[in-house]
Amino acid sequence: MSSVLGVFIFTSLLFAYSAVWEPDTLCQIRGSAEFPLLSEDGDVMIGGVFSIHSKITQPSLSFTERPTTLACTGINLREFRFAQTMIFAIQEINKNDDLLPNISIGYRIYDNCASTLSSMRAAMALMNGHELTLGNSCSGQSAVHAIIGESESSSTIVLSRTTGPFQIPVISHSATCECLSSRKNYPSFFRTIASDLYQSRALAQLVKHFGWTWVGAVNSDSDYGNNGMAIFLSAAQEEGVCVEYTEKFNRAEPEKLLKVVEVIKKSTAQVIVGFLAHVEMNNLLEQLSLHNITGRQFIGVEAWITADSLVTPTSFSVLGGALGFAVQKANISGLEDFLVRDFWETEFLCNGTKTEMSQKPCKANQDLAELSNNDDDVEELRYSTNIYKAVYAISHSLHSILKCSEGQGCKKTVEIKPWEVVEALKYVNFTVKNGDRVWFDQTGAAVARYEVVNWQRGTDGSVQFRPVGYYDASLPSGKRFVLNTDTIMWPGGTKELPVSVCSESCRPGTHKVLQKGKPVCCFDCVSCPVGEFSNTTDSIDCKKCPEAYWSNQNRDACLPKEIEFLSFTEVMGKILIFFTLFGVVLTLIVVTLFLVNKDTPLVKANNSELSFLLLFSLSLCFLCSLTFIGQPTEWSCMLRHTAFGITFVLCISCILGKTIVVLMAFKATLPGSNVMKWFGPAQQRLTVLFFTFIQVIICILWLTIKSPFPYKNMHYYKEKIILECALGSPVGFWAVLGYVGFLALLCFVLAFLARKLPDTFNEAKHITFSMLIFCAVWITFIPAYVSSPGNLTVAVEIFAILASSYGILFCIFAPKCFILVVRPELNTKKHLLGKTQH
Repeated sequence: MSSVLGVFIFTSLLFAYSAVWEPDTLCQIRGSAEFPLLSEDGDVMIGGVFSIHSKITQPSLSFTERPTTLACTGINLREFRFAQTMIFAIQEINKNDDLLPNISIGYRIYDNCASTLSSMRAAMALMNGHELTLGNSCSGQSAVHAIIGESESSSTIVLSRTTGPFQIPVISHSATCECLSSRKNYPSFFRTIASDLYQSRALAQLVKHFGWTWVGAVNSDSDYGNNGMAIFLSAAQEEGVCVEYTEKFNRAEPEKLLKVVEVIKKSTAQVIVGFLAHVEMNNLLEQLSLHNITGRQFIGVEAWITADSLVTPTSFSVLGGALGFAVQKANISGLEDFLVRDFWETEFLCNGTKTEMSQKPCKANQDLAELSNNDDDVEELRYSTNIYKAVYAISHSLHSILKCSEGQGCKKTVEIKPWEVVEALKYVNFTVKNGDRVWFDQTGAAVARYEVVNWQRGTDGSVQFRPVGYYDASLPSGKRFVLNTDTIMWPGGTKELPVSVCSESCRPGTHKVLQKGKPVCCFDCVSCPVGEFSNTTDSIDCKKCPEAYWSNQNRDACLPKEIEFLSFTEVMGKILIFFTLFGVVLTLIVVTLFLVNKDTPLVKANNSELSFLLLFSLSLCFLCSLTFIGQPTEWSCMLRHTAFGITFVLCISCILGKTIVVLMAFKATLPGSNVMKWFGPAQQRLTVLFFTFIQVIICILWLTIKSPFPYKNMHYYKEKIILECALGSPVGFWAVLGYVGFLALLCFVLAFLARKLPDTFNEAKHITFSMLIFCAVWITFIPAYVSSPGNLTVAVEIFAILASSYGILFCIFAPKCFILVVRPELNTKKHLLGKTQH
């Protein structure tokens, strides 16, 4: 039905305002003329279109007779104030000798009744005028030189598209749709307010500032709402704000409005961004109050955040605490008196049948007359400044076109063409009396400046729009947005900031994992893996700790890794030190016994010189294990392996010497053998020295080519550092160890061959058994050494040193000590010889 009405009215008004010219006839308007609501003649004319009435009554469409005139009802006080402000500015300029000194400005103000169809009707009336006949030609100048209006973007688009082909400038005071910034589509459009491009982005920044990452969005289903919401959604995505729902409705669609209310009721988002015209916002407010949906944080736009029409006895329960951007308050001297008193006393006089400023009967304007004593809204006037600036901008452009001068006035003979006014408006740059500078950017818009206002209840119980900050796009990026959060009152009259998030913030030590199928603001908080950390709230991922650091228990910081080595103070170190010193003590006891009994047959029969050298090397073997304990340094790493290799070669060389002596002694007992003279004490010492010297050479080559060095092993354990001695050259290490093993194996073979010699020379059995233990220990050492982790590697090596040292000490010297201490009667030459003869 509404579409039929629209088409019918649209075709009707086209017919009504079609100017027809026929030969030998006058150019005349078909249908009845459309008279302005308020008008006054002048040398130059400015048109105005405002939604002074907010509702339009649909005529009956019987299609059998001409439709009746559209009836408008419901006064919109704010829009009426706009018309009053326009008249005030014009009257002020007419009294000003500096601006258009000898030119009077007239005006024609039309009421579009908040309808785009009426906007078309008003546009055509402003271009054609209200004269029924024009003359012999239908072509000529427009009835007005410029138009101020409209308040809503959709109606302004209709007005601009209609007047655009005729290059008649249109200056809007509150149409903020970004779509109007296109100079290609709207080359003659200007506005004394900023585009929604800035407001929409500022809304996203405002939401992000308070940490609201989960919001709902409702907009008017119009050019204004759709374009503004599209920019907001894009900006919100860049700011990391998620939108739970996006709903839109038109003032003529009550079914969609109920759906929007139902969505809001079921939603979890506590913050609602309302990109609505004040009419749609009023409709939404009524339904929310009716359904008792309160406690939501509304974020509003300039179109409704300071609209007095929304202040009702029940509205504060819904909109209390609302935040939004508003045009700065009007601060024009003399305006308040004019609106309240002078306008009604001088401009709106009725002479009985018609008003002096309009050709409409007084009865038609009776509802306006009822506003004469209403001054409640005057203090909150905001857009009036923009209308005031628009009138002055037009006047300055006309002043330039008419080449006005201070002494001679303006050239009235100059014909003012609409395109000239458009061009002149592009270059206006002046300051009005309240100090604001007026100029238009390349899109025809003004600089974005907004107040951030908060719905609060005053001490007297009244609703107040209290400024709590500002936004100024002309300032540097870091200073554009200023908020005084301490003065903000939140829904419910509290000072506690509302929370609106899909998921609670992830604490440091965790990171966000998105929930499947949901927006990026809905996530789970998962602890960082071991060795990683996050030290910020809502971290997207965890960072790995540096190589020498490890994450703490909370995973919110990295601590230096624990450095581990076999120290003297730990239990393992103390145990190994005990057995080391115990071995040294046992060795010293054996040395003492041998020194005390050095002249006895037993000691003499066992080659006392090699025995003492063997005991000395064993004590060194025990002591070299101490070099493996403690924090590795460059010197200790070189010392521990070389000391180990040399002392053990010295030890095995002595045992090898004793084994050779046993074999040589047996051969010397054979008839005619003179072998012992070739392997006397000197040869024995040289043998030990020779075998040891070879190990010394190997160690020197190892240290020279690539010596062992301290190394921080960070690969075996992730959570700690093993401080160990790297081998430097593995070949050097295994050469040292291999040489020791070679000598031990050689000694074992020789001793094994001599195991069945006569009892007098039975030391070969002890050597065989000691070498068997030695070889077994070091063969098992190799896999244990390779596979042992951390400081256990060092412990295994020390254990091998101690085990092999104890094995040699006990196997070779224990039987002798037993005789020396427990059975001294056996320590006689006679007994030894007797055993041989037995």
